[in-house]
Amino acid sequence: MAADLAVIVLAAGKGTRFRSERAKVLHRAAGRSLVGHVLEAVRPLGAAQVVVVVGHQADEVRAEAEASGVGGLTTVLQAEQRGTGHAVQQAMPALDPAIGRVLVLFGDTPMLTAPTLEQLLATGAEVTGAMLTAVLDDPTGYGRVLRDDRGDVARIVEHRDASEEQRAVGEINAGMFVVDRAVLADALDRLGDDNDQGEIYLTDVVGIAADAGHRIVPLVVEAAEVAGVNDRAQLAQAAAALRAAHAHRLMTEVGVSIVDPAHTYLDVDVVVERDAVLLPGTVLEAGTTIGAGATVGPNSHLTTCEVGAGAVVHSTRGVEARIGPGAQVGPFSHLRAGTVLAAATKVGAYVETKNARIGEGSKVPHLAYVGDATVGEGANLACGVITVNYDGRTKSHTTVGDGAFVGCDTMLVAPVTIGVGAYTAAGSTITEDVPDDALAIARSRQTVKPGWAARQRENG
Repeated sequence: MAADLAVIVLAAGKGTRFRSERAKVLHRAAGRSLVGHVLEAVRPLGAAQVVVVVGHQADEVRAEAEASGVGGLTTVLQAEQRGTGHAVQQAMPALDPAIGRVLVLFGDTPMLTAPTLEQLLATGAEVTGAMLTAVLDDPTGYGRVLRDDRGDVARIVEHRDASEEQRAVGEINAGMFVVDRAVLADALDRLGDDNDQGEIYLTDVVGIAADAGHRIVPLVVEAAEVAGVNDRAQLAQAAAALRAAHAHRLMTEVGVSIVDPAHTYLDVDVVVERDAVLLPGTVLEAGTTIGAGATVGPNSHLTTCEVGAGAVVHSTRGVEARIGPGAQVGPFSHLRAGTVLAAATKVGAYVETKNARIGEGSKVPHLAYVGDATVGEGANLACGVITVNYDGRTKSHTTVGDGAFVGCDTMLVAPVTIGVGAYTAAGSTITEDVPDDALAIARSRQTVKPGWAARQRENG
């Protein structure tokens, strides 16, 4: 752990350009909130403290930050948003006396990575501080980084205040830096609000420190990594870049086949093991895991699901479901929360399951609903089987024993148990338990009336 390092993450803004009721940093890209991405980049640093400055929708942003699980995290409130410098001023009193260096980040930069932050800390280790910069072909609108003869940062000049010569500089301020705590505190004390917005800007800190003779070393990085997300178009661009980077890692570092990466959508926390195949139209969200050699897709959408090794999941919607090794699912299946499919099971076309455990080798081939149920091993639920689990007030459980065969179009009115090796006749409505190895028939006896149809036609 970096015992003397604190990280301040600025996450108080509303994000007006999002045109949203939700705070900007709560918007999600590739399965994680903007502030969540930043905190994930911070996690490997082992900072002694992580202080998140909250403001707009403070309670919601605070909860999101705490849910990240980053160690040493606390939040402080910027009740009145008076600029980035003012936000850091609110955070400083929360720092432990042992803190010697402070890393300041923005909560809307989801492309930021831990290796870049580690490089920034290393760059600033022997001097007063270091800051991230980027070089743009068209830096219009950005603060320019002006260097001294040694190559250190002399000051930052905003575009509107820059001369023509200064505007020709392509290096821009990314706004994130690490600096000695005492130097930061001194510079913050000197910040003013003499500007059009009446706000206290953080960019002036670097110039104040440099004017006092302190060395601030620039670290040039790719502009995309330090870009803030300011509207929904940029959010979509960032999400696409995050998904593409994750897919690239899976293909090149793990050994996953993604047939069409441009049309395969993976949240950044999705785990996929070697030799798995992801087909076009697949959407994997929220911590889904795909086992080795499994095939998912085309057109499967899984959220918080576990897919076992060698399973095949075709054109399926799944939420909080577990699919065992070698299972066959789909096409057009719907696995709702609480579904657990054991190894070598089959859940086929137009089958819906909910809070159901299907035993090893059992089959629900097509056109069935299995809810609030336990199905043993080697059982077969034929076409049209329905567990009638809800009476309008209470949901009841159905149990189907090992090796049982439930005939086509059978209604299992819960609570009910079909015994081991038992059969039900097609078209039955089962309201009572069926003993082991028994056959249950629960349907009206067929009646045939010869000539009835002809008479109907004759009578018009």
